[in-house]
Amino acid sequence: MPELPEVETVRRGLAPSMEGAVLKELELRRKDLRFPFPADFARLVSGRGITSLSRRAKYLLIDLDDGMTIVSHLGMSGSFRVDADALAETPGDFHHPRSKDEKHDHVVFHLAGVGKDARVIYNDPRRFGFMDIIRRSEIASHPFFRDLGPEPTGNELSADYLAGRFAGKTQPLKSALLDQKNIAGLGNIYVCEALWRSHLSPLRAAGTVVTEAGRPTEELLSLVVAIREVIADAIAAGGSSLRDHIQTDGSLGYFQHSFSVYDREAQPCSTPGCGGTVGRIVQAGRSSFYCAACQS
Repeated sequence: MPELPEVETVRRGLAPSMEGAVLKELELRRKDLRFPFPADFARLVSGRGITSLSRRAKYLLIDLDDGMTIVSHLGMSGSFRVDADALAETPGDFHHPRSKDEKHDHVVFHLAGVGKDARVIYNDPRRFGFMDIIRRSEIASHPFFRDLGPEPTGNELSADYLAGRFAGKTQPLKSALLDQKNIAGLGNIYVCEALWRSHLSPLRAAGTVVTEAGRPTEELLSLVVAIREVIADAIAAGGSSLRDHIQTDGSLGYFQHSFSVYDREAQPCSTPGCGGTVGRIVQAGRSSFYCAACQS
């Protein structure tokens, strides 16, 4: 599933074509994705101006000029592409080719832009993604968003905040980090990478990085820095581009080639002087990659 950096990459790739454009028509080529489309979805948004694109956790938010917001989640295999010329091929070299089968092009945004029209096409072979429309002023209280924790890139995420969430918790540190009520948008890949950078085991109890007085330990301070840095590095690299994810211009991000532990089972740990080997365990049905020699 695309994680926060991948969704941010999509947002940045779509913004030049969508922000300021008029959504002439929303073409729905089926009745549903993971869930049915909202009633009268195409009618409600067609003819509206697109004022801005933003992101909350792993959700893409498309703000319209009437105060409504299209909410899109990519699911497992969803991707957008921008087509400014119906006859043109989508540019880019694909290490992991995405679907080009038109039968998986389920939603088409027909846009009238400044000087040039364009189509933004949503393709989703597995149809685990979804779209909804919500009044912007009600997003914070909507079931999709109301229980989400702070963004890993925002000022609200701090060691003091996590100390308050983790104090007394016996659940594994990795599970606590994946809990979207603690941190919004942080997924399996970047949790593994952040734990490796801060030399913390995914098996460790979350409460052990908090002092008896409820204050963050130096380890928790290091973890917060690692979370911020790994997300920033991945966004800068254009997302991980695992499996079906691609950037909207057709090119792939390359952060996957910089993974230190994720999907590197049985390879040497790259911590200087460690000498350990990356292992894999399964926690709550998900693979955790870590080095037992330097993560404790």
